[in-house]
Amino acid sequence: MNESFPKNHIESLWAPWRVEYFQAEHKISGDFLSVAAAATDDAAHLVVSRRPTAFLIMNKYPYSAGHLMAVPNRKVCKMAEITEEEVLDLWKLTIHAQRLLDKAVHPHGFNIGWNLGSASGAGVDDHIHIHIVPRWSGDSNFMAVIGGTRIIPEGLTPLYQRLKQIESELA
Repeated sequence: MNESFPKNHIESLWAPWRVEYFQAEHKISGDFLSVAAAATDDAAHLVVSRRPTAFLIMNKYPYSAGHLMAVPNRKVCKMAEITEEEVLDLWKLTIHAQRLLDKAVHPHGFNIGWNLGSASGAGVDDHIHIHIVPRWSGDSNFMAVIGGTRIIPEGLTPLYQRLKQIESELA
C-alpha cells in the first residue's frame, strides 16, 4: 500500500451511531429558556448576565467548555420577529460573552452563530438564540466520532462562578 502525502483520495471514517441520533425524536423537557428568562435565581439557571430584553446563559450540553447562548427574554422563533432593541441586546451580550470567555478560558477563537430550525441542529427551534462557542487550535479530535464522546475539561458550576467573578471585575 502506497502511503503518499498529500493523499490523492479521501478516506472515510464511519460513525453509524449518528444515524440513531438524527432519526430519534429529540424533545427537551420543558421550555428551559423561557423559564430562565423569567427566573430570579440566575445561578440555578446558569444565567451569566441580563439586559433589558435578553440574557446570557451557559449551555448545559456544551460543544466545548464555556459554550454560552445569548437569548431574547421573549419567546421568538424567527429572526424577522426580533425587535431592534432585542437585536441590540443580543449583540451586546454576544460581545460581552466573548470578553468574559477571553479572560476565563483563553480561547484561540470563537464560533458564533444561529441555528435556525431543527434541520440546522437547533436543539430548541422555537426560542431563537445565538451560540458563542470558544475554540482552541486542535480541539477537534477523534473522540466524538470514534467514542461518541466530547471531552469537556471543566464543570459548569466552577466555570459559572469564574464568569460571574470576571463580570464583576469588568463592571
